[in-house]
Amino acid sequence: MINEKMYELGTKKSTIRTIFEFGRKRAAEVGEENIFDFSLGNPNVQTPKFIKDAIIEILENPNTSEIHGYTVAPGNPKVREILAKSINERFNTKFSGKNLFITSGAAAAITISFKALSEPNDEFITFAPYFPEYKCFVESVGAKLIVVPAQVEDFQINFDEFIKRINSHTKAIIINSPNNPSGAVYSEDTIKKLAEILNKKSKEFSKPIFLISDEPYREIAYDIEVPYVTNYYNNSIVCYSYSKSFSLPGERIGYIVVPDEIADFGKIYGSIAGAARVLTHVNAPSLWQLVIAKCAGMPSDISIYRKNAEILYNGLIDAGFTCNKPQGAFYLFPKCLENDDYAFCERAKKYDLLLVPGNDFGCPGYFRAAYCIKTETIERSLPLFKKLAEEYKNN
Repeated sequence: MINEKMYELGTKKSTIRTIFEFGRKRAAEVGEENIFDFSLGNPNVQTPKFIKDAIIEILENPNTSEIHGYTVAPGNPKVREILAKSINERFNTKFSGKNLFITSGAAAAITISFKALSEPNDEFITFAPYFPEYKCFVESVGAKLIVVPAQVEDFQINFDEFIKRINSHTKAIIINSPNNPSGAVYSEDTIKKLAEILNKKSKEFSKPIFLISDEPYREIAYDIEVPYVTNYYNNSIVCYSYSKSFSLPGERIGYIVVPDEIADFGKIYGSIAGAARVLTHVNAPSLWQLVIAKCAGMPSDISIYRKNAEILYNGLIDAGFTCNKPQGAFYLFPKCLENDDYAFCERAKKYDLLLVPGNDFGCPGYFRAAYCIKTETIERSLPLFKKLAEEYKNN
């Protein structure tokens, strides 16, 4: 009668959403100020004023069809040219508008890219810890997700395990840097080595292996450069979103970059357009296309995230946790104080600390704490983390 797989996806909530909803119910019982909810990556930094100013200026234009009407499917040509110029200025690239396809956020960009590339028996490889929705997105286009175990020392790529898994069915590699949930940024050496392996394996299998870079956190990086992958590997596709950099997660606006150097550019770009069509992507919201064009290249305010990262990291280290210092995004990914990360996160609820088990990100024994919350909340949570740690020490 129905598609059972779709029913399962629609009725079985993600662990993150389940924890978040538990937090809402718990807040009604004990008060919002007594809940320390680190579950959801929802930006708490105010949307920049220049976004509001851009919206007002655009809405004063009497040509409402330009603001609210359809654009061509890949996006407003003028907007794409402006965005391409901005990317070129920042990353020393040579794109034009024809290299961009504007989407309704990064999730749309990623899913469209998967759909465009996927053929029967294809496999997509990603590296733990990884964004859990990749599995859903990949399987929705009939492909299989292969996960490379984490290199927990620094959360760079575990190349020995990667080489074991790449084969003739590998269609693409998915990377996410700065990473959700580890906060790690892939170094230039890591990207160079990855490109070297992909070039070698593409020749070995006589077919291109694509690199899909999921980059919603690109601007949230602390004193470290995030390599732009198209400068290192020709068969790269970049999926970008303004959700995190401009605190616009509810507006759903982003883009796909397809470089000229990619294998058979015309076919790849055409397939992306076709995938967008069958996924009912008529065009990204016209108003928001105009907004991001006006705000292209404007700075992101990451000062609050930087401060929160320092406070939470230092507090957890002081309490006895083991954790890599975040290089970007707005997550910490500490080691649990017991092997069972689900049991650890359940125990943390005793102190109204809402944390996400690492197993959901393909990395058991760890937990994710999203620090895109009020600084005061983080500061008040630290004594509770200490109590939680002392409970384990006394057992």
